[in-house]
Amino acid sequence: MDNIDWNLIKSFVTVAETGSLSAAARKLSASQPTLGRHIGELEQALGVTLFRRGRSGYALTEAGATLFERGKTVSEQASAFSRLALGSVEAIEGTVRIAASEVVAAYVLPDMMARLGIDEPGIEVEIVASNQVENLLRRDADIAIRMVKPAQNELVARKVCDIELCACAAISYLDRCGRPLGPADLVNHALIGFDRSDEMIRAFSRYGIPVTRNSFRFRADNQIVLWEAVRAGNGIGLGQEPLADLDPLVEKVLPGLPLPALPVWLAMHRDVRTSVRIRRVADFLHEELKHYSAGAASGANSAR
Repeated sequence: MDNIDWNLIKSFVTVAETGSLSAAARKLSASQPTLGRHIGELEQALGVTLFRRGRSGYALTEAGATLFERGKTVSEQASAFSRLALGSVEAIEGTVRIAASEVVAAYVLPDMMARLGIDEPGIEVEIVASNQVENLLRRDADIAIRMVKPAQNELVARKVCDIELCACAAISYLDRCGRPLGPADLVNHALIGFDRSDEMIRAFSRYGIPVTRNSFRFRADNQIVLWEAVRAGNGIGLGQEPLADLDPLVEKVLPGLPLPALPVWLAMHRDVRTSVRIRRVADFLHEELKHYSAGAASGANSAR
């Protein structure tokens, strides 16, 4: 009992939070058999059944629910210990995990990380491509590139830049269907937008442009799919202006269309900000993202 591996507790807490071995495995970058073995070992060590296993996933038993809050505290303390240890490492080598939106992760970061690899060959990078706010408190990532200012007091965040948005389409589409001269012309074009969200419909309505869900010929909730749909000639969509500028297949339209900018923040936990390698990557990203937002990021991957 006194020698329980804290990794068993971490696995228990994560399975309890996610409700399944598969989801917990993705979150911890581990295998399902490993997590299943951890749960079994912990149950055997404690002499209790922690979960009810069923087709719908893992549900806490009464004993499991009692231990969950204490286990979460132990897991958080172990993570805090790890962060403090990481913050004291001086060598510019090792792994740095970066969380970013799907578009930034797929089209912007790869070339930036290639340049970082030339300057700092000892640094390995892991990219978490997600539009969800990654939990820096639990070390899901070391650095997060966010489009909203983090609110947690334990996090250190600095504003990097604003990325302008633009309306754009494939040159092939515009040559075929014509170029809109004003916002009202958009109703005569095929549009690209969200599937389940009505955010774009409401935005068009605010500018007096009557559109419905059916106005969006191509709909998806994945940002990479939406951008590739623009590039393939499915219609007019929205994109990051620096990305559109770099893509030879894409042309910007309606330059006067009032669109909000995307604020870009770099965030990390206070405990790791003294880590030389994490600070090095954060400073590198700060400069690279500023260049990208200004349209000077010649290395941003435009998926040509």
